[in-house]
Amino acid sequence: MNKKLTTSGSKYAARLEQAKGLADIFEVVKDAVSSQLGLSRGGLMLGIAELGGRPEGWVGGFHPLATNIIVMNKGPMNRIKREQPHLYNSYCFHILLHEYIHTVGYTDEAMTRRKTLEISANLFGREHDVTRMAADLSQYFP
Repeated sequence: MNKKLTTSGSKYAARLEQAKGLADIFEVVKDAVSSQLGLSRGGLMLGIAELGGRPEGWVGGFHPLATNIIVMNKGPMNRIKREQPHLYNSYCFHILLHEYIHTVGYTDEAMTRRKTLEISANLFGREHDVTRMAADLSQYFP
């Protein structure tokens, strides 16, 4: 593993832990993608909407292709903030990272999941909640 990636992990973890809200978390996401993929996307808007859910799961967020918006599902965010607040920033980072990767041109869902996991592991390490969520979100929210 690249030494730069290994030493930068604490920087990203600290920034995520200190983030005061979605805007701060989104800045960490944008920096992460820029540092790892060399890609960025300006002019994006972040929306929050009640997208509902099903007994077998929910959608954390989505990016409609050819738009400048990422929409996050309000219900799961509120539930996590209420029931497991220590996971809130990691969860939001994970969802935003996945959707932001879509916005920079990765339309294939399987590839986007792989890139999300790769970036998370490179910047946070294998044991951080961000990386574990990228590997298998169901271990946190069955």
